[in-house]
Amino acid sequence: MYKVFVNERPLILTNKLSEIENSEYFPLNPDSIQEAIKALMKNKLQAAYIYHPNHEEILKKFSKKIPLVTAGGGVVTNKEGKVLFIYRNNKWDLPKGKIDKGESIEECALREVEEETGVRGLKIENFLRTTYHIFKRNGTYKLKEVHWFAMRTSYTGKLKGQKSEGIVKVKWKGPNKIKKALENSYINIKILFED
Repeated sequence: MYKVFVNERPLILTNKLSEIENSEYFPLNPDSIQEAIKALMKNKLQAAYIYHPNHEEILKKFSKKIPLVTAGGGVVTNKEGKVLFIYRNNKWDLPKGKIDKGESIEECALREVEEETGVRGLKIENFLRTTYHIFKRNGTYKLKEVHWFAMRTSYTGKLKGQKSEGIVKVKWKGPNKIKKALENSYINIKILFED
């Protein structure tokens, strides 16, 4: 099962019919996918399901219908145990961005965090998880697949938001401020702080 968020609502790709009893579900074809995304975008559904019997194939087939954008990002912690947040589009977010040709997903995540925040000396500790969401660019829906990594840094220099990416603030946040920031964030970011 994959959860793809559309306008903060789940579009669930599943191969289990038992998960979709009494719920709206759509077959894995271009028209149905567009219909499901539009219904979620317009808040007409709380959740939608795309069914396909083969679990291994479902994401691959889905991303043939909706162009896939692969990205890397970081949950960055400093020596004080504070986490690095960015503020853009009136929401608290974490630094991430799309992969460039020829780079690994780890290189992408490190480069994007540095570009978006000005933080240097980043080290990847481990892979956290992959999140998915749909966004619209030039009238076309796209599927963003973000590979998240736990990172550490001892950087104490100036934080600098990447203006060209619409980042207006970059802040280190401790536990209480993280909780507050997550109240005005995205579901995919909240997921990274669960457990």
